[in-house]
Amino acid sequence: MVFIIMFIIGLLSAFVGSIAGLGGGVIFVPVLLFFAEFNESFSWVTPQNVVAMSLIVMIFTGLSSTLTFLKRKRVDVFSGTLFLIGSIPGALTGVYINQFVHIDAFQLYFGILMLVVVSMFFVKKKLVKEPTLPNVNPGRFRVTRTFDLYGKSTTYSYSAILGIFIAYFVGMMSGLFGVGGGSLMVPAMILLFGFPAHIAAPTSMFMIFFSSVVSSSAHIAAGHVIWAFTLAAIPGAWIGGYLGAVVNQCLNSNVIEWILRIVMIIIGIRLIIQSF
Repeated sequence: MVFIIMFIIGLLSAFVGSIAGLGGGVIFVPVLLFFAEFNESFSWVTPQNVVAMSLIVMIFTGLSSTLTFLKRKRVDVFSGTLFLIGSIPGALTGVYINQFVHIDAFQLYFGILMLVVVSMFFVKKKLVKEPTLPNVNPGRFRVTRTFDLYGKSTTYSYSAILGIFIAYFVGMMSGLFGVGGGSLMVPAMILLFGFPAHIAAPTSMFMIFFSSVVSSSAHIAAGHVIWAFTLAAIPGAWIGGYLGAVVNQCLNSNVIEWILRIVMIIIGIRLIIQSF
């Protein structure tokens, strides 16, 4: 029964995560922590092994959804690669910090982090200015990208240095909490860099694939992975990643943002309550 539950968790977390570019860890980790609290069959769950398992599962979620998004030309490969310069070292830093975190503190900090990030969406129109376009003082080390979305040209611009710095912080949160970084990187790309949601989510999944490979390798070396349960979740994650990527392209950008908000609010409140 535990193996069936792991398959379902992998499927649902990857499906929701791929739609919003979260990677699935933001669902996978809290759900396992929830089961550990109320079901003795999940007594093996700790912050260390659940994060390690989440990152391995996200390798397959990220690969499945990224391949689907690439076929539809929705991945900003250049920006994603640039952000990886910061996120990969950050992920390794997070993995190191993770071994010192206890489960109650882990849930509390993770929950607070979710609510802080989601609050950015509700104040973005007041606090975040429109992205600088190429003909408006682009400045040094600035990246400008243009994509065709459903027959309409969309342009956004951002600072490469700021992007790498934020990606380092996001990578650190990914390695620490096992969330793939999408729960932070997608809001950052949409709010700070002007990415359309239909480009931000696919680009996030592209990054999640590579950063998860690095982070999970460190966890494997540390012996944090319970392979039997991890392997049970991987087939569900592959299927869910593909289905989520397909559904993503059928939804309006505002719908994607609202899915991201609702999921993060529910998880954030639940984790904070569980921590007490």
